[in-house]
Amino acid sequence: MRFPLSMTAGMASYIARNKFRPNPEWQKTVVTAPDASNPFRIVYTHTGADRKPHPMINKRFPLVLMLEPLHTCNLTCTGCGRIREYESTITQKLSLQQCLDAVHECGAPIVSICGGEPMLYPELGPLTAKLIEENKTIYLCTNGMFIQKRLKEFKPADKFFFNVHLDGMEKNHDIAVEREGVFREAIQGVKAAKQAGFRVCTNTTVYKETDMNEIEEMFEYLAQFKVDGHTISPAYGYSSVNDREIFMTRDDIHEKFKTIDKLADRFPLFSTPTYLEFLQGKRDYPCTAWGNPTYNVKGWKGPCYLITDGHYKTFEELMNKTQWENYGAGNDPRCDHCMVHCGFEPSAALGINSKLGDTFKLMTWAFR
Repeated sequence: MRFPLSMTAGMASYIARNKFRPNPEWQKTVVTAPDASNPFRIVYTHTGADRKPHPMINKRFPLVLMLEPLHTCNLTCTGCGRIREYESTITQKLSLQQCLDAVHECGAPIVSICGGEPMLYPELGPLTAKLIEENKTIYLCTNGMFIQKRLKEFKPADKFFFNVHLDGMEKNHDIAVEREGVFREAIQGVKAAKQAGFRVCTNTTVYKETDMNEIEEMFEYLAQFKVDGHTISPAYGYSSVNDREIFMTRDDIHEKFKTIDKLADRFPLFSTPTYLEFLQGKRDYPCTAWGNPTYNVKGWKGPCYLITDGHYKTFEELMNKTQWENYGAGNDPRCDHCMVHCGFEPSAALGINSKLGDTFKLMTWAFR
């Protein structure tokens, strides 16, 4: 199986339960003034008659919590906006209790611990142990450089993954993270984690200059270490790193991912086949950003992981005060070329705009 049976069954049950009985406290719409203190905010409201209502707008619930205990990092990756957007709070971090409170408040079955570099968070060991105890699925997103040093602080579990970011083979990955030797250290971390019995997956961001043949080469290379799976997603030029030279339009993405089926047939991709069809331009999805809410030192980040128009004190405020209908391709120009998994994989998982045979396709994918 691609995922542990308990994880697959638990997620399916969670989705079904919330689709039929979504929390009514998350479905309200409260109009508020934009956050004037946010230097990256852009106020834009779509007023065209062609606006299509989101099929899940009144059934909002989270699938994956993007938990950022801190934004401190040992790298300055070209495509990362966190160390730039949160420069004023770069030394701050959440307490262990704040992290746990956010997990409980949101209730998402999956927690992606990211940052910054989460392996720099002093209480990461106790945090993951508590989440495992609470039967959460954990993706610990890391550049891999500190895995060997801190490995003894963690215990293997079916629902705990080290998610190591790799954007290509050694030369190009080290260029992307702006430091030599990072690829080698990450691979040593992957090997150490697998030898210790941990589940390990990788996360790859595809840029305009990415050679997909190199990504295939990287997956072949990682197969020898018995890596459990791979997530892949196109890069997106959000406000704090909006350099169009490295980011793609939707047409660019369709072209870049036109042969992704070849990789999906050979390697255990964690990206669903329906999301990959979206990247190929074979189907369309509305963005379901509330499915992957982000919590960090400033609070609940809205509207999404990539765009910041405000921070909210509570998850309920994020769900109700964010003007969701103003976002997405055709509604906000910042969203027009975004096809990133954090906004669209939830739409695929929820079966929005489903086609005949999707259920069989997803079951086949999950049980391979």
